[in-house]
Amino acid sequence: MNKCSIFRAWVAVSLAVAAVPLSVPLASADGPNIEGTYLLVSRTLPDGTLQRPPTINGLMSYSRQHRNLNVMWTDADGTPRSYSLVSTYKLTSSEYTETLLYNMYDRPPESAGPVYGLESKTATVPVQLTGKSVQFKFPFDLPTAVFDAERLTATAPGAFVDVWQKVR
Repeated sequence: MNKCSIFRAWVAVSLAVAAVPLSVPLASADGPNIEGTYLLVSRTLPDGTLQRPPTINGLMSYSRQHRNLNVMWTDADGTPRSYSLVSTYKLTSSEYTETLLYNMYDRPPESAGPVYGLESKTATVPVQLTGKSVQFKFPFDLPTAVFDAERLTATAPGAFVDVWQKVR
């Protein structure tokens, strides 16, 4: 095999490896894994209205121990609203425990300005593993989350169904 053939083989193998998705599996020997960055791509309202950016925008990331959420939406009357939080979490095959470090709700319906949550609090909720999905109700937020390899679907009964695409 000459140098040119070796180089072509190396390039072909490199391209094949680069094309393999590097997603982290949802389950491992250590339990479920939801690490990643999720982009809010759509929201369906109870009346069936489908919202997409720029009417809604959001980014949520899970590192090994931390969760960061930032979401913005526009109410029916055109009022922009937003919610942000920073927390730590632990996920096992049976429980999701989150410690809220900070949250901020900008312009909740009952307030003219932002409401800040600065007290640290911890809550644990049960986890349901079904096939390749991980499901639990966020302890401090309305929705129930269902994570699969490609997306997160967050359902708040009577309020919305959000679809978040895993981007990393």
